[in-house]
Amino acid sequence: MLVSDFHYDLPPDRIAQEPLPDRAGSRLLHLSRKSGSWRDRTFREFPDLLRPDDLLVLNNTRVFPARLYGRRSGQRAQPPSPHNPAARNFLHGQIEVLLTRQVSEDPNEWECLVRPGRKIGIGEKLYFSAPGGGSREEDQPPMEADVMARGTFGERRIRFARVTDFFAQIQRIGHVPLPPYIDRGDQATDRDRYQTVYAQKPPGMARSIAAPTAGLHFTPDILQQIRTRGIEIAEITLHVGLGTFQPVRVEKVEDHQLHRECYEIPPQAAEAINRARADGRRVVAVGTTTVRTLEHAAHLQAECAGANRVAPGRGEADLFIYPGHRFRMVDALLTNFHLPQSTLLMLVCALGGKELVVASYQHAVEALYRFYSYGDCMFVE
Repeated sequence: MLVSDFHYDLPPDRIAQEPLPDRAGSRLLHLSRKSGSWRDRTFREFPDLLRPDDLLVLNNTRVFPARLYGRRSGQRAQPPSPHNPAARNFLHGQIEVLLTRQVSEDPNEWECLVRPGRKIGIGEKLYFSAPGGGSREEDQPPMEADVMARGTFGERRIRFARVTDFFAQIQRIGHVPLPPYIDRGDQATDRDRYQTVYAQKPPGMARSIAAPTAGLHFTPDILQQIRTRGIEIAEITLHVGLGTFQPVRVEKVEDHQLHRECYEIPPQAAEAINRARADGRRVVAVGTTTVRTLEHAAHLQAECAGANRVAPGRGEADLFIYPGHRFRMVDALLTNFHLPQSTLLMLVCALGGKELVVASYQHAVEALYRFYSYGDCMFVE
């Protein structure tokens, strides 16, 4: 299967750069696998599209300000040529670091993406300060980190110098990790809007570097409407990392490998999911991250016990879902629109059928739907 089979053309002006003032004001493209058709709706209709005995599963992960801007020391770089004085400025120029995965329970060591990364080698020292604008912030000492290891495509492992409260410092100096297709800097309002209303403060080490964007449409009122209809809701957690948004750099789909992402399925969620499956009720996933968590956990159980169940507990998901995947847990999916040739689009095609999903994407482009993280959504059932 070729990655190019999952391409579609999208005019840049279809990419949502700002969230709507009303979270629940988005459009919703309703896909029916049974009829092979779609219908234009609004997200406010979503509660009525659910069946009374459905189980709705949410990913309650919380995004943290994982993007840091700083400067490099230049101490491990080659001396600049006297014929190119501008190179000296480059040695101490601005760098961007995206923290992608906490390596251990020690919050000071991280895997990350560094830009520009080609020249930043092992042993380089990096400095990060809070954005300027106030003397109180400027009086704060910068955070320091050493580059410990080097990977491909800008990946690095860094270790921060110890501070009293690491995540409090990151909240002070970090930026909301908006995706690169949002062509603007983050704003104060993004700290609220690039977060679901049901996001939980994470215990322990794991945090998300991107929002589970299908959940951004929900409001407390929409959730209450769902509960009033008697529809059961369960919450699991997958902390979004590189596995969700890493680009596919191979020609054949089967050759791609996902990065691992931490997840947790609480006992009460596992019980609700297994009960719904045993009763023949639909499991409706909100977001592709929820799908991957449930399908990965079910895959592990099938290997161990031969049953379509999930076990409570924590783990690391790296299941790559593309057409041909046998779904063990998920029956329907609420999701945003995804990038061409991305693993997320492949997952949606696996559930909805490639021809139907690609055709519906073309309709969404022509019907002026808003795409990607701050855009509209679709419901595949």
